[in-house]
Amino acid sequence: MVIVDDDEIAELNERYLGHPGPTNVIAFPMQEGDFAHINPGLLGDVVISAQTAEREGQAAGMDFLHRFDQLLIHGILHLCGYDHEKSLEEEERMETKSRELWETIQEGETVR
Repeated sequence: MVIVDDDEIAELNERYLGHPGPTNVIAFPMQEGDFAHINPGLLGDVVISAQTAEREGQAAGMDFLHRFDQLLIHGILHLCGYDHEKSLEEEERMETKSRELWETIQEGETVR
């Protein structure tokens, strides 16, 4: 996991995805492509913009860590093959799994 500011994630977003401007999270999977065999146990990298997470959290009425955790889950799900951009069915599947993981995290926090 890499935590960056809006300028850094905007650069990555443009360079690797061809999208201008900052975004909240980018996942770089390591399980596919020419070099996937180098470390097959490594899922990949999740890059999160702390500035965007803060803005989005405030806009949604949630604290920074809540939004950050949502983005981390989202990025990890992308590394596991979920892709909300493929279809509405995939979007719903990813959202369901995100909620399940969020609820599991919340249950774990009450146990600590």
